[in-house]
Amino acid sequence: MGLKNSNNTSKQTNQGELNWWQLSLIGVGCTIGTGYFLGSSIGIKTTGPSIVFSFICAAIATYIVYNMLAKMTAQDPQEGSFCYYAKKAFGKWAGFSCGWNYWCSNILIMGSQLTGLSILSRFWFHQIPLWLFAACYAVLSIMVVLLGTKGFDKIENILAILKTAAILMFIILAVAALFGWINGHANHPSLPRSFDAFFPKGWKGFGAALIYAFYAFGGIEVIGLMAMQLKKKEDAPKAGTIMLIVLTIIYVLSLGLVVCMESYHAFNEEESPFVKAMEDYHLPFFPHVFNGAIIIAGFSTMTASLFGVTQLLVTLAETHDAPAFFAKKIKRFKDLPLPSLGLATVGLLVSIITALLLPGKIYEYITTAAGILLLFNWFFIIISALRLLQLKMWEKIMSVVGNLLLLAAICGTMLEKEIRPGLYVSIGVVVVIVIISILINRKIKKQVAS
Repeated sequence: MGLKNSNNTSKQTNQGELNWWQLSLIGVGCTIGTGYFLGSSIGIKTTGPSIVFSFICAAIATYIVYNMLAKMTAQDPQEGSFCYYAKKAFGKWAGFSCGWNYWCSNILIMGSQLTGLSILSRFWFHQIPLWLFAACYAVLSIMVVLLGTKGFDKIENILAILKTAAILMFIILAVAALFGWINGHANHPSLPRSFDAFFPKGWKGFGAALIYAFYAFGGIEVIGLMAMQLKKKEDAPKAGTIMLIVLTIIYVLSLGLVVCMESYHAFNEEESPFVKAMEDYHLPFFPHVFNGAIIIAGFSTMTASLFGVTQLLVTLAETHDAPAFFAKKIKRFKDLPLPSLGLATVGLLVSIITALLLPGKIYEYITTAAGILLLFNWFFIIISALRLLQLKMWEKIMSVVGNLLLLAAICGTMLEKEIRPGLYVSIGVVVVIVIISILINRKIKKQVAS
């Protein structure tokens, strides 16, 4: 397999320092966040036990997307990753749109993480407003970025282990509870044994819940960008495959236990499904330990996202897809791009204000919008690969399957009125970005013509 019309003038990169297994571990750390720990509650409430199948579908599509991105990276390593490939495949407008779409989606993801962290914190402090927690976590995250913490990737590795350990703790305790090894009220539903039991809300509920499963796998773009740091760029597909296998096993097994332990009616966006599932077994330590682990892990994911959008805007500025002002770095702050960080901070501020104005459904709205914007970029990754790579027939078929699953998740949000506003927000963001990119392209063409 090779890149069509590949040339030798593409940007060459220095030898990286990461082994493939390290990239896999970072991938797990970047992916597992409040979208899984908390957002899966909404998915269970929306579709019931079939949430397990939603995650399997999302895992298949995620593998297809990452595999296409990793193969493009292995053949033509570029700092701009998916933005560069979109630009190469379809022109400057595509690179501009993908870059800004990714920036906006990550701002919404950080808003979603902030809201999720605030909801989880209210587990202990019920009277404190949501927006106040959001403001505190935002300030702490900005402080971490300003300090320019060295070895942040090592901290992320530790927190990735912490997140995984929290899920494994739940799996072990849940298995023990189901086998009667833990005393408690064991009046829980057994494994569903019919179609109606698996799909109590029918195909409509299943389609509406797909977006939450996809959202839990969000983060593969970061791994695509970090693949540039691999010692062997050709190991990128292997790193992603191992990461997705681990994530899928953990996700499906843990959620399968959740829906066996509690009726889907009991779940809501205000509480982690794992804490809710263990509620009847009266383990006093579990809710506090698990909740604390989620908050620490979610904060690390949000801070990593803030690092990411700050650096992304610098890249956009350097490729003339954003004002050059955002590429400026301040030596006093360890060459930190303060203008870029400032714009990301404004985005966070908007999320906090929104949480203050719409505290009821804000988590569902933001999570849905962020997930859809993420899927738009995944769609572009696949169609860029179809144009740039010499694909075999079975790879082309898999690409079509991947895009159909992405479209199913996006269209599924139209089926549930509670999450439909998130779809409208994401469409609005995309329309604005496309209009701006068209206007910029026209301006460039006029300048070239004159």
